[in-house]
Amino acid sequence: MLEIRKAIETDKPEIWEIIKFVIAAGDSFTLPPDAPREEMLADWLSAEKHTFVAVADGKVVATFYIKPNQPGPGSHIANGSYMVAPEARGMGIGRKIGEFSIAEAARLGFHAMQFNFVVKSNEKAVRLWQSLGFEIIGEIPEAFQHAENGLTSALIMYRKIGRNKQQ
Repeated sequence: MLEIRKAIETDKPEIWEIIKFVIAAGDSFTLPPDAPREEMLADWLSAEKHTFVAVADGKVVATFYIKPNQPGPGSHIANGSYMVAPEARGMGIGRKIGEFSIAEAARLGFHAMQFNFVVKSNEKAVRLWQSLGFEIIGEIPEAFQHAENGLTSALIMYRKIGRNKQQ
């Protein structure tokens, strides 16, 4: 059974373990692999973000956030970032948190979701987001310095999720 809930203070150690593992790989996030713990946690749990965790058997197995993609007139489009613990990969947790975040973003009043930087070689993530209705609307050539593949393109992905507030 997977519980998805807002992140709380006591989740920080487990969230950090996930972040540390994911950024160390150097294959999907632009965060520096040697980023300081407190700096990363302060950013991941900052006030403008709706930060969540997925918990299985009492352990945090994933974390993600939803936030406005841009301030002011661009704030009706959501953005998000997602990380799954290594021991929980391949269990469908990415899909569950993706589905949850789409519904939650709509509930929060967002009109759409946009991911500004999905590393193209992260094929599992690209396939997941496409299966959840996201379209690739752009590609940034050689935007990411992949730890193994060198310069790699990044994709911009978009999905409408709610009613246009002007309709």
